[in-house]
Amino acid sequence: MMLAISGKECMVALMNLSIPSIIQGGMGAGVSNWRLAKAVSRLGQLGVVAGTALDQLLSLRLQNGDADGGIRRALEHFPFPRVAKRILDAYFVPGGLDPSTPRKPGKMHTAERNLPAQELCIAANFVEVFLAREGHSGPVGVNFLEKIQMPHLPSLYGAMLAGAAVIIVGAGIPMEFPAAIQALANHQPASYTMLVSGPKAAEPVVLTLDPADFAEPGQTLPPLEKPAFLPIVSSATLGTMMARRLPGGVDGFVIETAVAGGHNAPPRGQMQFTPDGQPVYGPRDVADLDIFRKIGLPFWLAGGYGSPEKYREALALGAAGIQMGTAFALCTESGLAPDLRRALVAKALAGKARVFTDALASPTGFPFKVAELEGTLSDPEVYARRQRVCNLGFLREAYRKPDGALGYRCAAEPEAAWIAKGGKPEDAAGRKCLCNALVANIGLPGRQPDGSPELPLVTLGDDLAGVGRLCANGQTDYTAADVIRTLLG
Repeated sequence: MMLAISGKECMVALMNLSIPSIIQGGMGAGVSNWRLAKAVSRLGQLGVVAGTALDQLLSLRLQNGDADGGIRRALEHFPFPRVAKRILDAYFVPGGLDPSTPRKPGKMHTAERNLPAQELCIAANFVEVFLAREGHSGPVGVNFLEKIQMPHLPSLYGAMLAGAAVIIVGAGIPMEFPAAIQALANHQPASYTMLVSGPKAAEPVVLTLDPADFAEPGQTLPPLEKPAFLPIVSSATLGTMMARRLPGGVDGFVIETAVAGGHNAPPRGQMQFTPDGQPVYGPRDVADLDIFRKIGLPFWLAGGYGSPEKYREALALGAAGIQMGTAFALCTESGLAPDLRRALVAKALAGKARVFTDALASPTGFPFKVAELEGTLSDPEVYARRQRVCNLGFLREAYRKPDGALGYRCAAEPEAAWIAKGGKPEDAAGRKCLCNALVANIGLPGRQPDGSPELPLVTLGDDLAGVGRLCANGQTDYTAADVIRTLLG
């Protein structure tokens, strides 16, 4: 049963959970970190951590010494102590490694049963949600990308072990999440069908996770609270299909427009481009809210609703509220590196902020929003100087080799390697290594083969130009509280 409550305290009650009217977007790898999610949730809204690459970030942060002790404190509460010890033994360096010393990346995920990678992923998601929930009673959500499928099950299980209240999934059609949520809530084996490309791609590959593999001897855990599930959609057709095929599994929707940051749904129909190379969106790409209202599930509007006027408009249209990211990505609690954050706010204040929808940048094939900023990979000349490497592998796709064996490739890896694995040369053109760029965005850059640091590539929504309204006296720093206070008037 759903209850809509109007006004500033607008929220939707789903079973025993109330989801507030403002959902903070789950952005990047480590941008929507536990500090930001905690700040938002403590203010009465829904703080969300980004679930992307948390295992890699955990390994890097432990090698940097875990200066505030937060990771180790969270791991003390992790229900599988032996797993926690193995992770600390493998990655924790007291005092941190020398900055010039290369960091050891976490284990790459594969379709095959890979317990070390699964352990690290479960623990990393647990740590992030635990820290976001620590010290308050507000709900915390997690955002996952459907396109990054291999870590789905361990990520989901770790987040649920820490008490994640809401699971939000975008960049694809996450039809199998409700079943996985139900199984993992009872600590039962879960499965997920993975997309595979190449010859014999029709042969399904099923990812599996059995919680019993990580339990202590004789350990019995109580059932977990089942989190609400909110898929991110951009069309009423998809929303209707998911509601019909997954009765009781979908608790609501985040309806995203093409001006939202990160990955966007491609335009419907034949792809067309503006003179500067951006995909053209038209009337077919505008979600029919009449249909969503008839579905009867609550929905939050995302993309271009980060102002008091647009927030009120969303409520008037029947939405339970909004999801917003850009303003939160640039607040002081965000994980975005301070120099990047302040430079982008300064550009907004000067009226020079620009966000480009790059149809080629992402190896996923989805259009990707890029904030233009000097010295980052948004500059074509800077990008042209980067040597292509693939050493983190978040966005690798699985493919079938001619002999039927399973392999992994990425359109942003060295072109010769991509082509040798059956990839088309034209599909590698313009692709950027988002894995290394997103990690660089939060101040944890890897190294190029020549020893130079990997460079950032910041994704934000078209609302970047409007963040100036949050800055007092031209200052480039503002807080999550400033964002919420401005929205609510």
